[in-house]
Amino acid sequence: MRSIWRGMIIFLVSAAVLAVSHGLSAGLRIGVSLLTQEHQFYRDLQAGLQDQAKKSEYRLMIDYGEYDYQKQAGQVDDFIKQKVDALLIAACDSKKIGESIVKANEAGIPVFTVDIANTGKGKVVSHIASDNTDGGRQAGRLMAMALKNKGKAVIINHPNITSVIERVNAFKEYLRSYPGIQIIADIPAWGQRDRAQAIMEDLLLMMPELNGVFAINDDSALGALRAVEAAGMVGKIVIVGYDATPEGRRAIENGKIYGDVIQYPDEIGHLAIQTIQDYLEGRKVPSVIPVKVGTFTGNH
Repeated sequence: MRSIWRGMIIFLVSAAVLAVSHGLSAGLRIGVSLLTQEHQFYRDLQAGLQDQAKKSEYRLMIDYGEYDYQKQAGQVDDFIKQKVDALLIAACDSKKIGESIVKANEAGIPVFTVDIANTGKGKVVSHIASDNTDGGRQAGRLMAMALKNKGKAVIINHPNITSVIERVNAFKEYLRSYPGIQIIADIPAWGQRDRAQAIMEDLLLMMPELNGVFAINDDSALGALRAVEAAGMVGKIVIVGYDATPEGRRAIENGKIYGDVIQYPDEIGHLAIQTIQDYLEGRKVPSVIPVKVGTFTGNH
């Protein structure tokens, strides 16, 4: 009889613990503000966030800053007023976002960042992103292979966000071991396809000696490709991109772009929600969670 009662007590206690744990997560609201909805990367990231949030029974409230820090700051203010349970941010400006993070800290709302880290004020619990330092090295390796260790290259950049700063710095560092490759220009297009196309059109006119382009995302790579195609220079200008979106992969498979660094935004999204859940349920989480990258070329 004692063993029966002991078993019933253990069952009831276990059920109560599970119910409390379920109650902690069910219905919790996560305010999310991402850089843009324009890029495939962020659409895939959103899908990963939503998939894991559904499993965790979290409610996501998703907005996009669309490169506008003031717009993003307003979104964060709204989330704070709504007293969300956590914030997840991919910043439009890595430094300025610190002002919004301080407000969240003062309101007692934990802040997490994804893809783009905060370099300003304020406390972030955890940053989840691709290993962009390794990604930059991989991009440099692709460029060296494509140019056969000799040529003149440019960078189409987005210099005010940490993820790109990390990949560009690593790209430059890697190519220092290849003195035959010169970086002759580093110009921002802010990750936008039309701007990258316009910049590439100017570069082709101003720098006829140009051999290679490192574009910091696939929208920049595909914008540069438009200009190269219009100039009839496909095959003469090497393009290395970053993301390996379906559209970017098709351009690689068709021989128009040499190769891409692969990111895994859906995995980043899953890890971000898992990290938030771990933290809200009282578990310790790493301050930085790097996600592996790979490369994609015509040979895969």
